[in-house]
Amino acid sequence: MIVSAPHLILFGLLTALAPVFSSGQETEAFDTCTDGLTRQAIEAGVSRPVAEQVMAQAEYLDRVIELDRRQPEFTTTFADYLNRRVNESRISQGRELLQQHRALLARVTRETGVPPAYLLAFWGLETNFGSYFGKMSVPSSLATLACDERRSDYFTGELIAALRIVDEGAIAVEQMEGSWAGAMGHVQFMPSVFLRYAVDADGDGKRDLWNSLDDALMSAGNFLSNLGWNGDYRWGREVLLPANFDYALADGRKRPLREWRKLGIKDAFGHAVASDDIQAGLVVPSGHEGPAFLAYHNFNVIMGWNRSEFYAIAVGHLADRIAGAGGLQNPPPEDAPTLSRSDILALQTALNARDFDTGNPDGILGPATRAAIRQYQSKQGLIADGYPGADVFQTLEITLKSDG
Repeated sequence: MIVSAPHLILFGLLTALAPVFSSGQETEAFDTCTDGLTRQAIEAGVSRPVAEQVMAQAEYLDRVIELDRRQPEFTTTFADYLNRRVNESRISQGRELLQQHRALLARVTRETGVPPAYLLAFWGLETNFGSYFGKMSVPSSLATLACDERRSDYFTGELIAALRIVDEGAIAVEQMEGSWAGAMGHVQFMPSVFLRYAVDADGDGKRDLWNSLDDALMSAGNFLSNLGWNGDYRWGREVLLPANFDYALADGRKRPLREWRKLGIKDAFGHAVASDDIQAGLVVPSGHEGPAFLAYHNFNVIMGWNRSEFYAIAVGHLADRIAGAGGLQNPPPEDAPTLSRSDILALQTALNARDFDTGNPDGILGPATRAAIRQYQSKQGLIADGYPGADVFQTLEITLKSDG
């Protein structure tokens, strides 16, 4: 269910043209929208007192729209992303918490199959081990986004889910704080994920992801288990590639380990990878000059939590470090260019003009763009790793914004 079209059009126009309208007009539009949302929530089964009370307190948050509209001008490099998230402080704290919460973590592993180090890695990346949950009112954030036409359908569903959480008594509305987009608690569940996967692990009758670490970590394990986590295997591993390796094979397709072994791939310590039928895909997040990883099934499970290869590698590597492993044998290059969205847009446009299809140019380096880069590199006699390195921009005669 979504807000009626007239309400969406009205509120969308007021959002886009906010400086032209008075605050009174904007408030009136928001009130009209939230009235409709209140009715939808009641129709969806939320009790009338909770729906009316929470929605009466919901406020329009300009900051939420600003953050939703903000697209980063420059994309982060893999080195910057990984080094910010997997650092010595977080590793050390994770190892301390591994000891401190050993009994709880062991219980979660028994019941869900997810090993302790991975639970800590998710917790560390999501809220720095519970040090910051976000300070925005979840109902107000979600109401603001539900009344904005860009993604109204999705956020209307999340808002109704948040109201159901209040309705079940999991958290008082005054304490329901989270990120600007509505992610909540120790492990930053969206309300719909909370409803499906949050559990009461401490037996107090509430599913409380803010104040109960037992509930939060068991809920994380339950979510990962339902996404298909296989406790018999790790997420993946760093590997070393032979000279003159065909990087066109790093296209996301999975192959049995025995095939990667035949291609000369070794583990990070120079030993041949196992010769069995475990399926793995090769990931080279910063191209041929950076680290390479063989990613197993659980890598895809991690991406079910967050659809980012950078995130999935960071979770896996942080888990490894917390469990006692050392750093990468081949760290990502720290001098890789920081690309702007306009750089990627120019790249996509240039590739499309040469019949290397990136799809609709959007300034985002996604799978279609990487595939087009790989095809272009192969045609130009470059290393076909799908990475937009300086050589790609040079041959396409594109001046990087960061260089201009």
